[in-house]
Amino acid sequence: MGLATHLQLPDLVALQLQGWSDEALATAQIEGEILQLNSVRASAARRLGLSDDKKIKRDARAEATLNVLEGALQNSHQALSHQTLFEWQTALFPTGRSGAQKILTGAYRTHTEPMQIVTPRMGKPDVVHFQAPASADVHRHMGLLIKWFNSSLRQQDGLVRAAIAHLWFETIHPFEDGNGRIGRALVEMALAQDLQTEQRLWSLSQQIWLQRSGYYDQLQAATGSANMDVTPWVNWFVGCIHKAADSSWEQMQSAMRKTRFWVDLRELHPSLTTSQSKAITKLYDAGAEGFSGGMSTEKYVNLCGVSRATAYRELTALCEAGLFVQTGSGRGTRYQLHHAESMGSAL
Repeated sequence: MGLATHLQLPDLVALQLQGWSDEALATAQIEGEILQLNSVRASAARRLGLSDDKKIKRDARAEATLNVLEGALQNSHQALSHQTLFEWQTALFPTGRSGAQKILTGAYRTHTEPMQIVTPRMGKPDVVHFQAPASADVHRHMGLLIKWFNSSLRQQDGLVRAAIAHLWFETIHPFEDGNGRIGRALVEMALAQDLQTEQRLWSLSQQIWLQRSGYYDQLQAATGSANMDVTPWVNWFVGCIHKAADSSWEQMQSAMRKTRFWVDLRELHPSLTTSQSKAITKLYDAGAEGFSGGMSTEKYVNLCGVSRATAYRELTALCEAGLFVQTGSGRGTRYQLHHAESMGSAL
């Protein structure tokens, strides 16, 4: 959070947009639902006030997922209630259906059959990993969870509180559908309360998705524990938060390095043209591995929208300034950006 205060505004906004998008995509993906990246980013951009392009068609599933995440952050200043959770689940299933199946929304489950987490097996009995409390007991169990959640704020380590809240919620499995996503939204609310900010600078669900086999294993081990020792679960979960924060830290450091690079570049080379700056940005973003196939005169023409003569002249000038390195000859001529130590001498 401290490092974020040193980011340039465009970099901070880009980081927030990435965080929103990654979280929405991953929390859906964990449940086997694939959202379209462009739709998610467009919806997230609108919520951050970056775009209001009415020409972009809104995707209902992306909107529903982001509505829940946004609600978790907006509700972080208030006490958790049954109604809050009902609203999140209703927002997740605005049509009252999960796929083609009609489900109960805006209320805890009421069906009499057991709520079980199972693995189906062809020709054999299903493997039951976990059975949640009976529907008749859900409201009482949720009342205990909500009371603890509200009273534990500032009384317990914030990351441990988030880990316990998620496990407790998943153990009750209070809704007919959406329990995983609502449970992770509850984590978002807990972390926002702990950090006292609505800014989203990393994606925990993205990290959980990357470690999804561990996620399922740890949930199963914790819910199947007879002695209620959830320490292994808390350790694993806090480790995920740590890794998510580390990933965001690296993104911020990269953004700051890029900012310093351009400050130095413009100071030492104030006469760079718009097209030269665009080409440098393209190669810089490509990283040490370089632009696919290297930058050629033809690619420069297409990227920058200049004539071939201008492209050749500007590429030659960049090489003479020590900013680009030329390799090959004739039609095989390619240009790469100096990186790391070699870039330091040019700047």
